Amino acid sequence: MGPTWLMLLLISVLALEGAVWSDGCWDEERVALLQLQHFLTDIEYSREGPDCSPLKWLSKLGSLETLDLSITNAKNNLLLHLGGLSSLITLILQQNDLKETIHLRDLYNLTNLKKLDLSYNRIESIHELCALSHLETLDLSYNEVNRFVTSKELHVLSNVENLILDYTPLDINFLQSISILTSLKTLSLFDSALVGILPTHQGLCYLNNLEELSLNGNALGGAVAPCLGNLTSLRYLDISNNHFTGNIASTPLANLTTLQFLSLSNNHLQVPMSFRSFANHSDLKVLLADQNNMVADEPTAFQTWWPKFQLEIFSMSNCMIEEHGNLQLPNFLYFQHDLRDVDLSYCDFGGIRFPHWLLENNTRLEQVYMIDTSIVGPLFLPSHPSFNLKVFDISNNKIHHDIPRNFCSLFPHLEGLFMSKNDFKTDIPPCLGGLRRLQMLDLSHNDLFGEIPEELRMSSSLANLILSNNSLSGKIIPTVYHLIILLEELRLDGNKFEGEISYFSPISIKNLQVLDVSDNDISGELPTWLWDTISLKILDFSKNNFEGPITMQLCKLINLEFLDLSSNHLSGTIPSCSNLQRMRHVHLANNRLSGTLSNVIFKSSPLVTLDLSGNSFTGKIPNWISTLPTLSVLLLKENQFDGEFPLQLCKLQSLSILDFSHNKLSGHLPSCLSNLTLKPSEKSYVDSGGYQFDFFDDVMVDMGLTIYNLTGLVSVYRGYPFTYHEEDVLFSTKGATYTYKGNILDLLSAIDLSCNQLTGIILPGFGNLSKIRGLNLSHNNLTGPIPSTFSELKQIESLDLSYNNLSGRIPSELTEMTSLEVFSVAHNNLSGPLPDRKNQFGTFDESNYEGNSLLCGPPLSKSCNGGDSPTAPNATSSEEEHGHIDMVDFYISFATSYAIIFLTTILVLYINPYWRRACFYFIEDRSIVCYFFIVDSLRQLPCFRRNI
Repeated sequence: MGPTWLMLLLISVLALEGAVWSDGCWDEERVALLQLQHFLTDIEYSREGPDCSPLKWLSKLGSLETLDLSITNAKNNLLLHLGGLSSLITLILQQNDLKETIHLRDLYNLTNLKKLDLSYNRIESIHELCALSHLETLDLSYNEVNRFVTSKELHVLSNVENLILDYTPLDINFLQSISILTSLKTLSLFDSALVGILPTHQGLCYLNNLEELSLNGNALGGAVAPCLGNLTSLRYLDISNNHFTGNIASTPLANLTTLQFLSLSNNHLQVPMSFRSFANHSDLKVLLADQNNMVADEPTAFQTWWPKFQLEIFSMSNCMIEEHGNLQLPNFLYFQHDLRDVDLSYCDFGGIRFPHWLLENNTRLEQVYMIDTSIVGPLFLPSHPSFNLKVFDISNNKIHHDIPRNFCSLFPHLEGLFMSKNDFKTDIPPCLGGLRRLQMLDLSHNDLFGEIPEELRMSSSLANLILSNNSLSGKIIPTVYHLIILLEELRLDGNKFEGEISYFSPISIKNLQVLDVSDNDISGELPTWLWDTISLKILDFSKNNFEGPITMQLCKLINLEFLDLSSNHLSGTIPSCSNLQRMRHVHLANNRLSGTLSNVIFKSSPLVTLDLSGNSFTGKIPNWISTLPTLSVLLLKENQFDGEFPLQLCKLQSLSILDFSHNKLSGHLPSCLSNLTLKPSEKSYVDSGGYQFDFFDDVMVDMGLTIYNLTGLVSVYRGYPFTYHEEDVLFSTKGATYTYKGNILDLLSAIDLSCNQLTGIILPGFGNLSKIRGLNLSHNNLTGPIPSTFSELKQIESLDLSYNNLSGRIPSELTEMTSLEVFSVAHNNLSGPLPDRKNQFGTFDESNYEGNSLLCGPPLSKSCNGGDSPTAPNATSSEEEHGHIDMVDFYISFATSYAIIFLTTILVLYINPYWRRACFYFIEDRSIVCYFFIVDSLRQLPCFRRNI
């Protein structure tokens, strides 16, 4: 605690006014600014301690004006040591261990304190708020304050100008009691759990000095309160991510002409397509109206008008047209000249041409987003260069023909270019390799052809290259020889690349995180340089012609999370890699892999998917699979596994898709299967990494908004996840094989044990699998009745019990399975009338029941009436009277009867000597007759006569 700690303290002092260290203690009290972030993490905050303890000497720094103790693990009693800092103006205590109730009585002497930051703690209530009567800025965001909101408590904060309560749960009544803070200029209530409607006659609407207001991320609804029109000083208003309704043309927003920033996004508002409501907002710089309902104006209102504002950011993505008619580009955009960011994505403009005039008129434009906006025809570009354009995204439209050859000269400073999912029919322009700042290039899902141009291979800036699903050809490497030194993501899947992959040194691929060359015609063995790419997270070589073994070198990829080598010609065994502790998805299906799985492959890793289908694995299903707690998809179909179903797999409570079909499993169905929850779970793979192009900071700083300086929260964020890889799973259900991915995969829960050698009965406990959507037990040797408990499977869509030896009636309760689409009990030994033709059972035909000769009733041609069949009615009436035959009781009664008869015979022979002698004589006589019969029969055989 002595000189070592104080040396760290001296390092963190930003400004000293003659402070002197003498005899291990502070000698002067003239420190002006002290920042102790991170340095006090292990210090015990208590009154006791040495004379030179840091906290005791803090109270002697009488000239201290700014004290930053954030992220120091400070406790509540830290406040006891701050009372002597009479000159303190700014106190920052964010991200500490202040919790529950804090008392501010020791801060009474801090009469100069203007700013107090208590954010990111666990404070529930504050006592003695009157100690903060001179405070101007108070930040309590990310706390749990619930006793702070009464008017009695608030009146002592009448001087507060900036109040930040983001992510702090509040009651709606807070907005009514807050009117007492008459000096308030900035109020931020981002995601504060406010529910209800805004007060209409008191509270918030009487803060006449309010300049900045954020209500973003709450559950406020109803119409925008008319009294908000009283807040004529507002410069910043964010009501996004709520449930507000009504037409903004009839709201008070039209009267707030001093607004610079307005966000209406993600509500249920009706926004006139002309935006004429803001015609007089001469200071407006940012207008965000994403995900609302666009409505047509009155015919006269939609005429061309000249706005008084010049926007810098305009966004109306995800817009919906509420009335019949075509959505149109707002006319006011024709008169904007200062735009820096425009987002019109996911709005159906009914087949417009690309608005090149937008780039011609706005020379400062930096980002253009027009994703899925129904742009058609060739890509028309402006006539002069746009030197400031950084991001250009026109993905998912219907643009065709060529990429203009002057594209690169018009946008020389691009950092991100996204033109995927269009209909470009051309080769890749070589000039793209000359864009020195280009970091992300996505031309996937077009009809590009030819090879990757040499100029693009020489790019010195590309980090993400996505050329998936085109018609590109040639060899992958050395095609991207120079690129791969800097690349983090390379996606060339779904093309026509061929040949083998050449050798590369480890240095050239050290940054590579994503490599996807799936669905091509690449051959040869897996390249050896691949195992030196230790930064690799996603590796997809599926649907090619790779051959040879998977070597132990795979274990070197310690950062690997996604591995797909399926649909190749790989052979040999799977290496045991217990060190791959980040692996989440493994796909090795449809190869020529063999051997057993007795060796642990991925023990205790966070594995979600394990697909080994379509190989030649043998032996028993190993128990180590039960050590994978997050395993959700287990596919082992079409192998040669034998033995009984491993009971340990019932411990996998995250399991939702299980496919062991087309193997040689035997034995009974385990009862523990009924304990599986099979609940839907997230299986699709998305990595959180990404690249952000936003320049929003610059715009907010230029506007001089206090709320941004205090919170750093913005309403616009556009990032591109560069390590995204969508998981897809092949699964057979409803009589066909489907590829499931995305949200559909997350919802799927199914079990397929078909085409094995399973015996025994179907236990009633299977009715507990309430979340299951598909169950296939066909082509086994199952016996006994169909459990009536299947009626509890309310979400099941496919149930296949065909090709077994099931007996008895089909339970009438099964008609309660209202989600059932596919049902088959064909080729069993079922009998009796079919269930009533109601709900889904009214859609099934004869093929669902064929191969059961004792079934009757619609839709079968066989009637259950006595005149039509002499045998079926008797069986039916017998079952109606006595119910189903219990095979267990039958076997017990049979064995008991046999034992009684046998013992009775022995007892009678023992008691009666006459019957005993007669019985033995009869047995001896029959034995002699049988002996001579056999000898005479053998003599008739030619081979026997020759031996004689």
